[in-house]
Amino acid sequence: MNTIDFSEIYSLHYQRLVHQITAMVKDIQLAEDIVQETFIKAMKKIDYIHSKEKIAAWLSVIAKRTAIDMIRYEKSKRGILMEESELLNLNIEHNQHVEKEVEFDFLVKDVEEGILALCTIYRNVMVLKIKDDLKTAEIASRLNLKLSTVKTRICRARKQLMLQIQDKLSA
Repeated sequence: MNTIDFSEIYSLHYQRLVHQITAMVKDIQLAEDIVQETFIKAMKKIDYIHSKEKIAAWLSVIAKRTAIDMIRYEKSKRGILMEESELLNLNIEHNQHVEKEVEFDFLVKDVEEGILALCTIYRNVMVLKIKDDLKTAEIASRLNLKLSTVKTRICRARKQLMLQIQDKLSA
């Protein structure tokens, strides 16, 4: 591989790599820095490449990994500037996540209240199933019941819980 002139590799691949990395980082100056760093790394490891056909792919991989490293570094130091539309999208996504979390918390609370409202035989199996995270066989063993009995009680308890939650949501 030493027969290839590194300046030839540089001139053949520089523009392609800058374009590729600019698409990733959305900043031409940062992309150029990343490509320069890529060629420095490649020059140090050029002896490890044995086929001329693989140089383009090899450089692309180095460039992408270098870009990821630099982006992580920039984020940890000062953050990367974003356009207003990107910030608005992040805010909308964040608000949607918060709303979903709140809805989920309400649902969990409704399920917990619903379990407490079940009759004793259904409440016992559901507490062991949901709160203690036991398997059906373990519940049967703990309550001294047949496996089929436990399965039936879980099924009936779930149906009652669904009805309770549906009534609560429609009210």
